[in-house]
Amino acid sequence: MKMNPQDGGPTDDDYDIAIRQIVSSAVTSDAVIDIYSAAGIKSPDISIFSEEFLAEVKNMQHKNVALELLKKLLNDQLKIMTKTHLVKSRSFAQMLDETIRRYQNRTIEAAQVIAELLELAKKIQHQNEIGNQLGLTPEEIAFYDALANNESAVRELGDETLKAMARELVDMLRKNTSIDWTIKESVQAKLRIYIKRLLVKYKYPPDKQEGATQIVLEQAELLAKDWTGSNNIHI
Repeated sequence: MKMNPQDGGPTDDDYDIAIRQIVSSAVTSDAVIDIYSAAGIKSPDISIFSEEFLAEVKNMQHKNVALELLKKLLNDQLKIMTKTHLVKSRSFAQMLDETIRRYQNRTIEAAQVIAELLELAKKIQHQNEIGNQLGLTPEEIAFYDALANNESAVRELGDETLKAMARELVDMLRKNTSIDWTIKESVQAKLRIYIKRLLVKYKYPPDKQEGATQIVLEQAELLAKDWTGSNNIHI
């Protein structure tokens, strides 16, 4: 361990490295309670993204501990989201990666990266509430976000049309998709045709239809893995 030039003791960098190693050991164990213990905060019996918990993380004395803890919790949440919500999980993952990269390149300080990660945590928490606000199920909000992935579609169609399209997609997928449809090229081809017809029906911007078809198809693949239905898609 490096010694402080003035008094021969450990430097601030030495403490940072030691702290990071302690928390990293807990992170790699995949035992959440160990992470909290290593971070020196109480075991949470509340939502990890509640205002109370985020405030506790923000006020932690050792910023590197807070950073490692937030990275772990955010990555865990995104892994869960990736299984059902394509667009938002990708968007949030990109935000996380960019923030961490800026920190690693020393373009922002630990306090700033923590503030940005806390804001990202709030956005993820808010995402869970958007469906209720729009009157959509979790599956429907996933398709809504896929369809609303470009500004021109949102501007030209509006919320009500996008919600109607999302509901129709979920209804079709639940009724007509087999649990193993993702390995059947013929079924995928039929689903692609259905999506394209739906986009035309609702007058989705023509220049955005190909991109929307692909992302909606990918979203359908995620959700269909856990659903059962008939062996064919009827269109």
